[in-house]
This record gives sequence, C-alpha cells and structure tokens, in this order.
Amino acid sequence: MSPEDLDATYSALCEAMSRVGEQRAPMLLAALCLSLMTRHGDADEVKALIQQAETASVL
Repeated sequence: MSPEDLDATYSALCEAMSRVGEQRAPMLLAALCLSLMTRHGDADEVKALIQQAETASVL
C-alpha cells in the first residue's frame, strides 16, 4: 500500500469511527479486525500483530 493509500484508508477509518460515535467505535474496530484477519491467512503473523498493537497501546 502506498503512503497515499495508507493515509486515505486511515482517514476513512477515522471518519467511520466519528460517524458511529465513541461508544460504538470499539465494535467497529472489532468487526474490521475480524474481517481483515479472515483475509490475512497467517494466524501466527496475525497474533504477532495483535501483540504489537497491544504493546503500542500501553505505551
């Protein structure tokens, strides 16, 4: 994904979270993550990404 594509998709995610509101944003993120995980195909890599995101969110 190009930097421009990454920026556009991140913006789309932020806009979607704004539309659903703060209370429903966790459900939106969970649904998106499940959808992306089913498309990835490598469970070990997905687990590593989950750990990476967890670590980053605690800092």
